[in-house]
Amino acid sequence: MSNTSQATQQDGAHSGPIKSPKQLLAAVFFSFIIPIFVIIGLVYYVTADNKPAAGAVNVEKATAERIQKIGTIEIRDANREARTGEQVYQAQCSACHATGAAGSPKFGDTAVWGPRIKSGLDTLLNSALKGKNAMGPQGGGDFSDFEIARGVVYMANAGGAKFEEPIKPAEAETAK
Repeated sequence: MSNTSQATQQDGAHSGPIKSPKQLLAAVFFSFIIPIFVIIGLVYYVTADNKPAAGAVNVEKATAERIQKIGTIEIRDANREARTGEQVYQAQCSACHATGAAGSPKFGDTAVWGPRIKSGLDTLLNSALKGKNAMGPQGGGDFSDFEIARGVVYMANAGGAKFEEPIKPAEAETAK
């Protein structure tokens, strides 16, 4: 009696989840086939073409932006009438100088414009063309240097200066 009970205890102690050759074949089959299908699925996912680029809403637009040329050419009408100082001020400068935003001197405030006027028109014009503090180059606008000069003179004169309005280079040559 003790031999049979000892044999049954040894068999029970070393037995696993696979009890028959049929279960062994199924376990081997699934342990190789399932990972193969998972790998095939991942390959299809990675090589699929319909995924958008990371962060891009429009793939064509994002691609066009990445491959665009470095330089651009802007063609302006050289014969158009130059804007007056007041027009330049209204179009571009008034956004900050009308309210004094970002520390800019308010239009017509003689106390604030006084020290700036003493530095001279060239210094004021240089600040306007190259930018100063929060103001971008050319005041951030779409104007020629001549038009910016007219705008600077307009604002400075409103602040107490007595600058003459600049003359367009072509007009200055014909006046001589």
